[in-house]
Amino acid sequence: MAPPADDEWREDCAPRRVLEIFASKWTSMILHALDARHGGTARTGVLLRSLPGISKKMLTQTLRDMEASGLVSRRVYGTVPPAVDYTLTPLGHRFVEPLELLYGWARRNADALDALTTQRTLRETSKTHG
Repeated sequence: MAPPADDEWREDCAPRRVLEIFASKWTSMILHALDARHGGTARTGVLLRSLPGISKKMLTQTLRDMEASGLVSRRVYGTVPPAVDYTLTPLGHRFVEPLELLYGWARRNADALDALTTQRTLRETSKTHG
């Protein structure tokens, strides 16, 4: 197979653009939670409870970024207090497929991920004790 052409490595090439979307771990985790756990739509509080470790501020900012990029749509209900939910857009659904492939790979290869963690821990330990 021939090596990729130079223009496939440009700053705006598709692989770089897709990695930018998933540069924030929370974007991928929110997409996964919306799709796999909530049928594509969830209220902010439900998402917050579904994602241990995320702060309300980080969730809100990530959802705003995802809305601006077209991955989710936001709906505000005229209740008191106002209820808000987020729904995967058709574009958002398209990004779930490669994400689920990656998550499936991670589940099947947890031992490899554990080995990485072990190596990282060994390096960090040697730096502090060396």
